[in-house]
Amino acid sequence: MTEYELLRIISFLEKVRSPYVEMLPFAEADPAWNILFALMKAHLRGREIRITGLAAEAGIPHATAIRRIGRLIEEGHIVEKPIDRLEKGVRLVPSEALNADFVRFAKRIKGLLAETFGLRSSAEAEEDYYFGGSSFAAQIIPPPQLISNPGGRGNDLRFLLNDDNYFRAMRNMWADFRLNLGSRDDFELLPLSTLYDRVHDNAARATSNYDIVAIDMPWLGDIGQTGAFRSLDGFIENSRISPMDFHPSVWGTGTWNERQYGIPIYCTVEVLAARSDWFERDEIKYPTTFSETIEAARHFHNPQKSRYGIVWNAAQGRPIAQTFMILMACCGRNVVNTPRPRFLSGVAAMRDSLPDVLNEAAFAVMDYLHRLRDVSPPNILDMGWDQRTHTFLSGGAALSYCWTVHAARFEYDLASVVKRRVRYLPQPRGPSGSSINPIGGYLLCVPANLPEKRAQIAFDAIAWMTSPEAMKAHVQNGFPLAPRFSVSADPEAAATSPVVSFIDKLAKRNLLSTWPRPAVSQYVAIENTLGVEIHRALRGDISDRVALENVQREFERVTGT
Repeated sequence: MTEYELLRIISFLEKVRSPYVEMLPFAEADPAWNILFALMKAHLRGREIRITGLAAEAGIPHATAIRRIGRLIEEGHIVEKPIDRLEKGVRLVPSEALNADFVRFAKRIKGLLAETFGLRSSAEAEEDYYFGGSSFAAQIIPPPQLISNPGGRGNDLRFLLNDDNYFRAMRNMWADFRLNLGSRDDFELLPLSTLYDRVHDNAARATSNYDIVAIDMPWLGDIGQTGAFRSLDGFIENSRISPMDFHPSVWGTGTWNERQYGIPIYCTVEVLAARSDWFERDEIKYPTTFSETIEAARHFHNPQKSRYGIVWNAAQGRPIAQTFMILMACCGRNVVNTPRPRFLSGVAAMRDSLPDVLNEAAFAVMDYLHRLRDVSPPNILDMGWDQRTHTFLSGGAALSYCWTVHAARFEYDLASVVKRRVRYLPQPRGPSGSSINPIGGYLLCVPANLPEKRAQIAFDAIAWMTSPEAMKAHVQNGFPLAPRFSVSADPEAAATSPVVSFIDKLAKRNLLSTWPRPAVSQYVAIENTLGVEIHRALRGDISDRVALENVQREFERVTGT
């Protein structure tokens, strides 16, 4: 449960209780209720609340409220903490036990509401639905054919998605309350490696098992050439989807052979996150180069206190492969030597791209990775996306390379100790390079082996889910990942997270690119090779040169060059 859900539940309960006090003659204010809710709202929003302010919320005489709050402090339910500035006084926060109890209470309320109004089984867990889906549905009305659900339950739309925190939350929102896109059972979420295989297997079937499939953006060059997906050009012409509202690099990720095969559902950007409170306290300059990143990380690195300089994707396989490709781009080169475009106009052809990792940029990246390891946790070579995110949000590192889809947890996760204490920075540049901030994310595609009638309904669902209204609702519910200019420019959306406005600024400065992870036809094979050989070098099993020679040799074999 995110703090957005928790605040929404508090707001709902306050609105439900208000008519009781206003309309029934014998009703009285409940000071315990008022104190608790005022305390939790202040805590969740990061605002200071003192004993006098909390007493004013109690709805009873001031002296009585002060005594009541004092008793709660004595019993340990409320904790006094010094105010973080040069003035006397203390602020009040809920104890860890009270906070945990309140979250359990909110989850129970959420489950009861879903059971009562959402036609949910009482056996389902509270985490299986997202509180707020009903208001989302009221603001954004799906097309009529999605509401009517012709043919009954057997015709619910079927989704094949990646198993990440974005799609898990969206599954709950899309399936929740009155949305009628389908039940949770119609959303199959798989890890990336399994998802890739399932997409290929589904394409080989006579009739698709799924109506809508999500793929990693760079996969389109690989999967697109197999004919697995239906061209969406005809659907787009007769829809409200405006390609001009998407950043050109983002829209281009769905283009292959000059036709549009996918619609971006979200985009995420790999950036550098820094603990702003630590940097400002120690007056350390935010890094803009590889060398400055190492210097800053070294300053904060203190393993004896379980505090490390930096965390990054270093686990074997896709994590370290992506890290290598991104850092290569920051050194001005690409692993397959494709020229850097002003904007990506579509998926590159492998025949036009020569593999090239035996160069100065590649060796500079290897040197940087070894230096990063020296100021990282001892288990860094086992860290992927989730592990590095958890380490940073729990206060274990000063810096973190991170995709913004995971950075959203820094701001919204109830367990985060870094919320409102993070500065988001462009990618530091390497030798002879510049700041290249790679775009990642997912495309929603319609399988080519889906019957025509279902294909139209599937596209209507995609158009609705990627509409500005729907994406704005996603942002306001804690997922600042919309690829549309109109959403980023919306002041209400931008106000929800520093990530939204930061990414918008990068886009307007033309600092976003898909070039670091080229969507060439053998992208997955390239990623697999890098993921093994670079990791072997970092473990010390082979030298950097041997690793890069192995990669080059395998690239040449795969590409036939």
